[in-house]
Amino acid sequence: MTESPTPYVLDADTMTGGMRPIRQAVLSLGSNLGDRLARLQGAVAALEDTPEVTIVAVSSVYETEPIGATADSGPFLNSVVLIDTTLTVHTLLDRALAIEEAFGRERSEPGAPRTLDVDLLVVGDRVCDDEQLTLPHPRAHERGFVLVPWLEIDPEGEIPGQGFLADLISQVDTTGVTKREDLEIIL
Repeated sequence: MTESPTPYVLDADTMTGGMRPIRQAVLSLGSNLGDRLARLQGAVAALEDTPEVTIVAVSSVYETEPIGATADSGPFLNSVVLIDTTLTVHTLLDRALAIEEAFGRERSEPGAPRTLDVDLLVVGDRVCDDEQLTLPHPRAHERGFVLVPWLEIDPEGEIPGQGFLADLISQVDTTGVTKREDLEIIL
C-alpha cells in the first residue's frame, strides 16, 4: 500500500505550521455483544468526527463466527474502514482505543466477547513494532473476516511484507464470512 492520495501531498498543521503526509489507513471493526450494528455505526461516526481523518470507504457488514473465543461468544459483525489521515500512528491508535472505550469495551481474557473492537491494520506503508502497536497488524493476512471486507473496498490493497489482498485471500478459509445484505453502515 502506498501513501494516499500521493506521497507528495502534505497537510499543514495549523497549530505549528508543520507539514505532515497524508496516509491511507485501514481499520477493522468488530462487535459480538449487544446491538452489534449500532456499535459499528457508532465507531464509523466517531471516526468521521475525528480531526485529520477522512473516511474514504466503508465495507459491507459481514457476520462471522468468533475465532479462538470463549464458549459464551456469539457471532461477530465485522466491517473494514479505509481512511485518509495526517495523524501519527500512535495518535490514531489512541483514537481507536478511545472509541472502543466509549462503547464499553472491557479488556479481560483473550477471546472474551466484545462490545467493540477497533484494530489498525495498516497505516500507509509504515512498519511499527513497539510495546503499544505492531503494524501492519500481525494476523490481518490470516483472517478472512478482515480480508473479505477489505478487498471489497480496496481491490488493489496490499499488506506491507505480506502481499496483495487478492493473493492473500486465496490462502485463508472464508467460508464462515457471510455478507449481511440486510445490514448497512451509513456515512
